Amino acid sequence: LCLYIGRIKMRITFIGAGRVAYHLAKVLHPDHQIVQVFSRDLEKANRLASLVDAVAISDFEQLSSDIDLVIIAISDQAIAQVIQKISASLQQVLIVHTSGSTSLEVLSVVHDKSGVFYPLQTFSYEREIDWTATPVFVEAVNNHDLDLLTSLAGSLTQKVYQYSSQQRQTLHMAAVFACNFSNYCYDIAKQIVDEQQVDFSLLHPLILETAQKATINDPKEMQTGPAMRGDENILKMHHKLLKKDARNDLVDVYQLLSEGIKTRHLHGK
Repeated sequence: LCLYIGRIKMRITFIGAGRVAYHLAKVLHPDHQIVQVFSRDLEKANRLASLVDAVAISDFEQLSSDIDLVIIAISDQAIAQVIQKISASLQQVLIVHTSGSTSLEVLSVVHDKSGVFYPLQTFSYEREIDWTATPVFVEAVNNHDLDLLTSLAGSLTQKVYQYSSQQRQTLHMAAVFACNFSNYCYDIAKQIVDEQQVDFSLLHPLILETAQKATINDPKEMQTGPAMRGDENILKMHHKLLKKDARNDLVDVYQLLSEGIKTRHLHGK
């Protein structure tokens, strides 16, 4: 490995060419050399490889062993299958996955030089990532590889944390509530106003203020709304409106969330 500005410059191959690989490869290049990008869809691999001066491949037999790191950035359910296919030819190479919910053991039972490189962020092609504000969580089987991953993460952000698999999985589950479920609620809100031709952007200040308050205060203390107040008249009115629009699926969501809020705030749980 060659050194630059006190950090380690690494030769990296990506397994996967989706959103996580796209953003990671772009931010790591050119400070680190992206050697290859693998995808079963060669056209997809080519699109990413062309952005980071790498070689696109679609066959594991084409993997170069003259690298320092393989980053597996694919769906969680495919990680175990992939490590089985690539471990034998890359025994001296550090191999990591980027999953928040997958244990390090999924790799380590097959490959001695294993680790995790998990950026806690929501990724889309349409938006750039502020890496300086993005925490990255690293884990590895041995201390030397942990130091390498810590250095790599440190080239992106100062928010680098050495968390265990259990800690990371708990954090990932919390992220589903904070990000995926909340975004689904935004989707529901837009569906509701769209049906009445109401401008969804009218809710933007409310969404932003709610998120801002949750980041600087205890979210429990910031809770408002009819369920928190125990206002059954408003709750029943909303139920009737949803049923009138034949949205029984949303009635169930509304009921579940309202009951959760009431249990938390009115029953002290």
